[in-house]
Amino acid sequence: MKKIYTALTLSFTILLASCGREEKKVIADNSPAINVKVQKVEANTNSPFLSVSGKIQAENSADLSTRMMGYVNKVHVNVGDKVKKGQLLVSINNTDLQAKKGQVNAGITEAKTAFNNASKNYNRFKNLFKSKSISQKEMDDMTANYEMAKARLESANQMKNEINAQFAYSNITAPFSGTVTSKNVEAGNMANPGTPLISIETPGNFEVMTMVPETEISQIKNGTTVDVLVKSINKNIKGKVVEVSSSAKNTGGQYLVKINLDKTDANILSGMFTTVQFPVERKTISEMVLIPIEALVKNGQLSGVYTVSESNKALLHWLRLGRTYGNEVEVLSGLSSNETYIISADRKLFNGAKISIQ
Repeated sequence: MKKIYTALTLSFTILLASCGREEKKVIADNSPAINVKVQKVEANTNSPFLSVSGKIQAENSADLSTRMMGYVNKVHVNVGDKVKKGQLLVSINNTDLQAKKGQVNAGITEAKTAFNNASKNYNRFKNLFKSKSISQKEMDDMTANYEMAKARLESANQMKNEINAQFAYSNITAPFSGTVTSKNVEAGNMANPGTPLISIETPGNFEVMTMVPETEISQIKNGTTVDVLVKSINKNIKGKVVEVSSSAKNTGGQYLVKINLDKTDANILSGMFTTVQFPVERKTISEMVLIPIEALVKNGQLSGVYTVSESNKALLHWLRLGRTYGNEVEVLSGLSSNETYIISADRKLFNGAKISIQ
């Protein structure tokens, strides 16, 4: 009986061992690899001169809005249209203003009639008072009636001026000649006070708005000549500093600097990103890692990038980002020099996905 138990125990042990070996078998991954394009991180040494990112805008631009609420009757222009100063751009329903204007005109007519009558009585009483046919009190009463009638007429005329001013806000006109760059309203929409309806700008004269760190702002002076690189067209344009902000209260330690661009034949447009190089030495020089914005993976507030593992699999690295330079962004941490990262893929990537480098 003892021998039989030993044999059964041995058989059961062998069976468990074989089951354990079967559980450890790895299922082969036969899914097709995702074709990707990769790029290697290259650390750039910052220029010894101060370089900051900026944005081009027209020197003469305006976002037009209204001070009254009402439905839009008609929008008379489209984006890209050239307009002249004083040209009608947007018409807002002013039926209520027309009614108020009628009331004001009626009030003016009434006040004018009363004033004319008071004026006649006043002149007649002045003659009677000279001939001592009326008392001083009667003259004073008539003078008071005349002054009140005069004040009522003046008040009615001022109300008319107020209504006329409101009519100006129901007809939005161009404050200067230029080109329509955006249209944010259509016929039938409700126009709200302060909400931009039409934006126009005068092309040809451009400026760059940029922010300079507090460590170097003391070296930036009005009249300084700078180099402005427009990245999208790879053109370098000269510019001159025309305004330097003296406060960073609302800009987080960055100071606003405005630069007027020299006349150029380059095809530059408002909204283009630039790199502005000031002829002042930086106080600190460090290596900077830049990657294309299109390579970033977003998840809420997090930003990351897929890198390539030794076994050709996609690995997601979360990054801490710095400033944006045109279509590139600075990586402060999470990616090291010479590391390979994925810039595009023919299918959606995921962490651990098998990839094929093209």
